[in-house]
Amino acid sequence: MNLEIPILKIVLLEPRIPQNTGCIARTAAALKLELILIEPLGFSLEDKYLKRAGLDYWPFVNISLYPDFSTYMSTLKKHERILACSKAGGINYRNFKYKNGDNILLGREDTGLPENIKAISDNIITIPMRARANNQGEGGVRSLNLSVSAGIITFEACSQLELI
Repeated sequence: MNLEIPILKIVLLEPRIPQNTGCIARTAAALKLELILIEPLGFSLEDKYLKRAGLDYWPFVNISLYPDFSTYMSTLKKHERILACSKAGGINYRNFKYKNGDNILLGREDTGLPENIKAISDNIITIPMRARANNQGEGGVRSLNLSVSAGIITFEACSQLELI
């Protein structure tokens, strides 16, 4: 019998919109997951919109802050994987097999994850969209909201790992 408690982390690389981060913090609190923020942030941790989006759940948020991506990387343990979330080119999030120690990495709202970070990630995960825009960003939706994406993928991972 495996007594190890499955643990996931939600990791935001240089988030820009405080309301998104506040909503993701609330999701992390509800699921008892660590939320990692990698600087630079596009807001202050004292931002009123960040606080409002997280409501009165901030005491339940396990949050860590790193000055840059390489510092964050230096803290990972051998069994931990980086799962880069991207709007295209990845494994469907429902078909992916999540494991204990996975770090669900989401990029900036305006630019997503840089190619060099996707390249060193263990896997890339995508949420399919029926009305997705073409490669020029026309004729449909370019991407989902960051907090929505974090919620969809995190709940699927928690479900697979029987955390909820």
